Amino acid sequence: MPLPWAIVFFPWLGALVLAAIPNGRLAARVNIGVSAVSLVLALTAFGEPAGLSGWTHLDALNLPLLAVGFVVGLTTAVYSAATLDAEGLDALGARAYHAAFQIFMGAQALALLADNLGVMWVAIEIATIATVLMVAIHRTPAAIEAAWKFFILCGVGIALALFGTILLYVAAQPVLGEAGLSWQALNGAAAQMDAGLLNLAFVFLLVGYGTKSGLVPLHSWLPDAHAEGPTAISAVLSGLLLNAAMHAVLRGKSIIGGNPDTLATGPFMIALGLASALLASLALWRRADARRLFAWSSIEHMGLAALAFGIGGAATLAGLLHMLGHSLIKSAIFFGVGQASILKGSQKMAAIGGLIASHPGLGWGLALAIAGIAGLPPFLLFVSEFGLVAEAMATNPWLALPLGIALLTAAAALVSALQSLCLGAPTPDVQGARTTVAATLPLWLHLGLAVWLALAMPAFLASLLRDAAGLIR
Repeated sequence: MPLPWAIVFFPWLGALVLAAIPNGRLAARVNIGVSAVSLVLALTAFGEPAGLSGWTHLDALNLPLLAVGFVVGLTTAVYSAATLDAEGLDALGARAYHAAFQIFMGAQALALLADNLGVMWVAIEIATIATVLMVAIHRTPAAIEAAWKFFILCGVGIALALFGTILLYVAAQPVLGEAGLSWQALNGAAAQMDAGLLNLAFVFLLVGYGTKSGLVPLHSWLPDAHAEGPTAISAVLSGLLLNAAMHAVLRGKSIIGGNPDTLATGPFMIALGLASALLASLALWRRADARRLFAWSSIEHMGLAALAFGIGGAATLAGLLHMLGHSLIKSAIFFGVGQASILKGSQKMAAIGGLIASHPGLGWGLALAIAGIAGLPPFLLFVSEFGLVAEAMATNPWLALPLGIALLTAAAALVSALQSLCLGAPTPDVQGARTTVAATLPLWLHLGLAVWLALAMPAFLASLLRDAAGLIR
């Protein structure tokens, strides 16, 4: 079996095994094992030659996203095992949760690896359905409502993306025939396709997959889904699903950019990205619920990534760095907030305070993670935001004011949240609640990776990301 196929099918095989294990604790350990092997397979892919392997392909764009995705998958599995009892799931719920988790991991890998745009669409739909199940796993009225909202809005988005994919196929038929959904074939033949159909296809792809990546205007599912599902799901939602959807947008952007007669795609992405960043930066000040607060931060950061890709040039590399940094740091935040919610018995901001004083390991980790997501050094998001601002001011000076307002407003809101959650007098803990090394270790591991990639990124990875930026037209 080719390695890309193994990367997709091994988590799905793990899902079948996990669905048959009635013991929740045993299933949690098996989940960690499946996630660890999947990460090894993903890292092994760096040594494979780039190019097609049936209906999958490896290139500089999907390899870094794949590796970070499975790093987040493994740390989330470890965190889940440490906090499973606190979620209060029954035996059936635990089996469904672990099986859905691995279905999601395989689907997001397929979305990144698929060369066929139709297969990519199916993979993102599978990932969405698995995530809807995990959001609704508690079966409370609020969880069911959040899952339904997630399903309906993302269903609208995926329908729009499907129509965009069909339009691409129609545009490619006269040129490519049956190979009309291969990304590599489309990318190479874009200049010969009908420009009008390509323009229309990109609009549908951007709005459709933009819904899944949390971009305005179909973004409102994201705060509810983060707030109501198990805490670990917030980590993979922010770290993996949003990246897979943005990756699909970038694949479409590259195809449309290959035809000199099409409209420029940059202004569309700049508009949605800037609107998302501005709206989210203001919404961050409405911070009664900690998980909703950081869900709005995900909308802001995906908006910044879209803005970077819309600007193009050196900002494209900044956008890729931003996606990697956001995956690592935002999942770290949800690990910290989830542990704090268990200790305090609530995820409301008013119930969580003084974590540095009462739980130093957790408090300092969460404080550093919030500083990182606010764009402060020495984390990777500081590097990406610096690159974004520099390129924006060099090529589009008019962006300086709205981008500056979005960044400063969001940073101020996040620093205020840091003070509320981590500093001051401690709020009371639930009797008997305590932190564990297994629950806190993933947070610190992600912080270490985010600092390492900012200060000492390996030369091969830096070169790979530059090559990835060159694939995005």
